[in-house]
Amino acid sequence: MYQRDPANLTTLNGVDVCVCVTGGIAAYKMCSVVSTLAQAGAVVHVAMTEEATRFVTPLTFEALAARAVHLSAWSSVDRSDPQHVRLAKACRVVLVAPCSMDMLSRLATGRADEIVSLIVAATDRTKTPVLLAPSMNETMWKQPATQRNLAQLMSDGFQIVAPVEGWQACRTVGDGRLPESDDLVDSIVTALNRA
Repeated sequence: MYQRDPANLTTLNGVDVCVCVTGGIAAYKMCSVVSTLAQAGAVVHVAMTEEATRFVTPLTFEALAARAVHLSAWSSVDRSDPQHVRLAKACRVVLVAPCSMDMLSRLATGRADEIVSLIVAATDRTKTPVLLAPSMNETMWKQPATQRNLAQLMSDGFQIVAPVEGWQACRTVGDGRLPESDDLVDSIVTALNRA
């Protein structure tokens, strides 16, 4: 349940929001994000990488968002619909969280070979903000490749929701932890207000 001023959420009413979930233990936090967005009246579209489905089932997000989850570019409710293009045009903001080290690399190098990267690739970032919320082990976060990819993505117009320091699933405390769900919701609201 959202613990901040409910007035912050009025911006979300009737707004199409795309939440893209990639593989990482922090995927569980996205359940709260999707629930908060839906309760605020947003039209929530969820897309998941195959790896993300190992942490949270698509059925969970379907129940929270009250709509089918996008799992593949090769399957769609409407087979004549290029769903990644339609979603990219319909949504006013896209959040990729947790954004794994692998997804950062995909996006920084222009790969679009599964549903999340396809949606992001089809989004015009001059009109629609795309927020990336990286989440990974501290050592992975500090890798030169990760930092290079982040610099490239910022140069390309992506907005980065920086990870925080905290307890990690690897039983260490360090940078790389996904921010809490309220912080992620607030980042969406801020991006919408700026746009």
